Amino acid sequence: MGVPKFYRWISERYPCLSEVVKEHQIPEFDNLYLDMNGIIHQCSHPNDDDVHFRISDDKIFTDIFHYLEVLFRIIKPRKVFFMAVDGVAPRAKMNQQRGRRFRSAKEAEDKIKKALEKGETLPTEARFDSNCITPGTEFMARLHEHLKYFVNMKISTDKSWQGVTIYFSGHETPGEGEHKIMEFIRSEKAKPDHDPNTRHCLYGLDADLIMLGLTSHEAHFSLLREEVRFGGKKTQRVCAPEETTFHLLHLSLMREYIDYEFSVLKDKISFKYDIERIIDDWILMGFLVGNDFIPHLPHLHINHDALPLLYGTYITILPELGGYINESGHLNLPRFEKYLVKLSDFDREHFSEVFVDLKWFESKVGNKYLNEAAGVAAEEAKNYKEKKKPKGQENAICWAALDKSGEEVVTSKDNLEDETEDDDLFETEFRQYKRTYYMTKMGVDVVSDDFLADQAACYVQAIQWILHYYYHGVQSWSWYYPYHYAPFLSDIRNISTLKIHFELGKPFKPFEQLLAVLPAASKNLLPTCYQHLMTSEDSPIIEYYPPDFKTDLNGKQQEWEAVVLIPFIDEKRLLEAMETCNHSLKKEERKRNQHSECLMCWYDRDTEFTYPSPWPEKFPAIEHCCTRYKIISLDAWRVDISKNKITRVDQKALYFCGFPTLKHIKHKFFLKKNGVQVFQQSSRGENMMLEILVNAESDELCVENIASSVLGKSVFVNWPHLEEARVVGISDGETKFYLEEPPGTQKLYLGRTAPPSKVVHLGDKEQSNWTKEVQGISEYYLRRKGIIINETSAVVYAQLLTGRKYQINQNGEVRLEKQWSKQVLPFVYQTIVKDIRAFDSRFSNIKTLDDLFPPRSTVFMLGTPYYGCTGEVQDSGDVITEGRIRVVFSIPCEPNLDALIQNQHKYSIKYNPGYVLASRLGVSGYLVSRFTGSIFIGRGSRRNPHGDHKANVGLNLKFNKKNEEVPGYTKKVGSEWMYSSAAEQLLAEYLERAPELFSYIAKNSQEDVFYEDDIWPGENENGAEKVQEIITWLKGHPVSTLSRSSCDLQILDAAIVEKIEEEVEKCKQRKNNKKVRVTVKPHLLYRPLEQQHGVIPDRDAEFRLFDRVVNVREYFSVPVGLRGTIIGIKGGNISILGVSSTASVIVK
Repeated sequence: MGVPKFYRWISERYPCLSEVVKEHQIPEFDNLYLDMNGIIHQCSHPNDDDVHFRISDDKIFTDIFHYLEVLFRIIKPRKVFFMAVDGVAPRAKMNQQRGRRFRSAKEAEDKIKKALEKGETLPTEARFDSNCITPGTEFMARLHEHLKYFVNMKISTDKSWQGVTIYFSGHETPGEGEHKIMEFIRSEKAKPDHDPNTRHCLYGLDADLIMLGLTSHEAHFSLLREEVRFGGKKTQRVCAPEETTFHLLHLSLMREYIDYEFSVLKDKISFKYDIERIIDDWILMGFLVGNDFIPHLPHLHINHDALPLLYGTYITILPELGGYINESGHLNLPRFEKYLVKLSDFDREHFSEVFVDLKWFESKVGNKYLNEAAGVAAEEAKNYKEKKKPKGQENAICWAALDKSGEEVVTSKDNLEDETEDDDLFETEFRQYKRTYYMTKMGVDVVSDDFLADQAACYVQAIQWILHYYYHGVQSWSWYYPYHYAPFLSDIRNISTLKIHFELGKPFKPFEQLLAVLPAASKNLLPTCYQHLMTSEDSPIIEYYPPDFKTDLNGKQQEWEAVVLIPFIDEKRLLEAMETCNHSLKKEERKRNQHSECLMCWYDRDTEFTYPSPWPEKFPAIEHCCTRYKIISLDAWRVDISKNKITRVDQKALYFCGFPTLKHIKHKFFLKKNGVQVFQQSSRGENMMLEILVNAESDELCVENIASSVLGKSVFVNWPHLEEARVVGISDGETKFYLEEPPGTQKLYLGRTAPPSKVVHLGDKEQSNWTKEVQGISEYYLRRKGIIINETSAVVYAQLLTGRKYQINQNGEVRLEKQWSKQVLPFVYQTIVKDIRAFDSRFSNIKTLDDLFPPRSTVFMLGTPYYGCTGEVQDSGDVITEGRIRVVFSIPCEPNLDALIQNQHKYSIKYNPGYVLASRLGVSGYLVSRFTGSIFIGRGSRRNPHGDHKANVGLNLKFNKKNEEVPGYTKKVGSEWMYSSAAEQLLAEYLERAPELFSYIAKNSQEDVFYEDDIWPGENENGAEKVQEIITWLKGHPVSTLSRSSCDLQILDAAIVEKIEEEVEKCKQRKNNKKVRVTVKPHLLYRPLEQQHGVIPDRDAEFRLFDRVVNVREYFSVPVGLRGTIIGIKGGNISILGVSSTASVIVK
């Protein structure tokens, strides 16, 4: 299925599914699984549109290592970390892989050709061919060795990896990555000691991971993925994971939303309503809109409301079936046939619209056209009309097919003479319409009953193979769907007695898959002895590698969704052709052409050896490797089909923090087109709305009662994505109760302890602010979450939990206490949850000062005179009883930045208003403003435009809508844009290159878009060439590669940063670090422990430009103890020279 389309559709229909990852709010996960291929693609070719982009293998490997580190650090799995790279796929998947690789090679070739035609000079180094990310290539073999090295290195050097079992299933192990992961999960579930409360996190970009996760029927399962943005231009993906916004999609919520979707069935079916069985049928319905193994059914598209049609049909027909359709991965064929028969009403409904247009067509020409041309013309007319529909009706499927009493579209024609004759005519033309589809799409001469029966059998067999694949694993390696197109729903008949059987067979070897999926353009990825099979005219399989091919959108809109019309591979012919070449394989190539097992790795302190580097020039050997291994055989995780059981969990008994549920607050639900804004724009389809039910009569809503029950206590806010918070105030708009505590106090008042509180009556201004707060919260819940919160009686003011920190009492006892934000936020009372039993295993074994500060542990000083210095704890047995810790601190040489701070104006870039530049350049201020932004030029002239393409020839130095500037060139001061001398020089050069463009725009300033033939109107002028020359110059200019920054960012200029680096380098040369031995009170020490991650070591610290900082977090992107200088600040985010911007730091 179109992955972004399904993900977007499901996210908009069920608005609360996903949440942004916040470090201190991430649930505890037992197991983290990575579908690795998304990471490999993202780190190796982040921007396929840039034909100039080049990257080295070591850079790719380093970026992949870093991405893995960050994902591990975000989730912090407790038990299992599973990395799965795609191995050889089932034959059913290879057809899709083959089409995708042929298309990517063709697109790359076309882009290079266009760039050369434009006169662009491309780098001499070879372009990275993304087709090499296929099992068996030299690249994948090198990556495999480097990933093994990385796993060994992390296990041996990173404590957070040492309590976890790591599985690495590489490209040599057959199977798609996500399905190898599911095979492991099924195997674990089949064990008698399986914990039903195991918490799973699966990382990956494919939307079918939603389906896979739901097939597990595990209660605590979340998907981790990068933020997806829709509606804007395609932007280059950011490779740095620290700069990436991650989302968690919670399948616990997905299960509840699916329950709501089909809840109407509870009163309609005679058999037991079982949400697990409903979910199985929901998964089956998702396959009918097409996926990686079968084409979509004709005219059934996600963005044409196909899924609501499938759901509506299911709700209509299930009461008549006597049971569910998908029985744990086994199709109940009689029930499936009844469902398809009901669904096939859609075929007729869709054609009735075509038929109406066809009748109109006939009335105009006075003849009956029961032929292909008329059918095609009518279909085109219908498509044209659909494009002209208002947005609210756009692509909507007519639901009359589900309503037996509804008026049929055909009968709305008043001028039909005889209904019986018309029905016969309709059926005749409907058959002809379908016959034309099969003849033109599938190339058959005669559409016989046997042909249609074969189509139906093939399609049903495909659905059963896919269900097996998702629920039980591969049941046949060699089966595949042998057509580019699917049959009409109305032709999938007489299937209830079909006998479906699969032979397991064997997976292809890596080189066999390479030859089966790669185009000739990627022949160099194969051993030399096979390459002639793809290019030689004498090759027995040359027809499988067409240099050119057609694609068919087949009702889709995006080119990447099109059917790639290339021939299917004949396995027997392929293997026979390869047999004659196999003897020429080199030893290293033979090694690459075999399957191997999965690796299970863990830390063992008693094991120590030197692990050699796979690339000594780039990566050091691991001198003290402490990794143990176990080989997992290829069939170790295969579970018998009959043993794939459902895990039942009583979710009401306990709340697992971070795994949201809708159950905690009473509400009702309904579908409505409410324009909920899940992504960057309002959704077009229906949203599942949740309306909170409030008992207005209840005494509980009295502000005094609310205050006595929650003030000073811990509650959960932001339902359904619950976050713990400490309540510090309550107000009903007239009266406010709040805690009266000394500054800095943030304690919880447990039990019957009455908190110190105060009551005040609000004035007119405070009452007005209260009303605005309630309105703002209501609008946010409605617009973003699809939640109607109704009338609000009270607002709760609370501080969110930010983490935990070790605190020491007067008796020397150590406790891990919750830390709360300084910021107080408002929450409406009906959205908070209290008095729930929450499971949280973040307990601590540290009870005493000896536990907290053992000898040789690393600490940081929070007091003077050694603030921020790194220290090592010494034996403190003689002073610990007095509440002291003995520490040896390293006192580093610090750069003296005082002079630089005082003289920074000498190195700062000078910015001038636009009118100053205009005066110097002899142009208007309007031109300065316009050319430093965006300017669009269309093809042709305003009176005779040539297409919709527009070229942006602006300098793109400022972005008003995004509030972004280009440091060194532009700066926004208040609402006024300022420009540097570099911007002035660039404008002067532009003016010299294209004076006629400046002149034309000055005279036509009222226009938004300009046209090349209007700017260069002369017969001898070639506007297209002029525009291309400007674009080539702009792309080749260094300014085109400069990064933007937010206008809200305080940032030091590059020249000042260079001066800071010089001062730091002088310090390194002096090397006069000294050590001091002191005894310190324990509350002045900070020890970097995992339990304290996310907590600011010194809550009173304020960050300023030029401040020196130190990283106090272990196993982070930068080493613990590394120092840096703050060079930029935006809100709470700090840009640090020498320290990662998201590191925990102490500021000096």
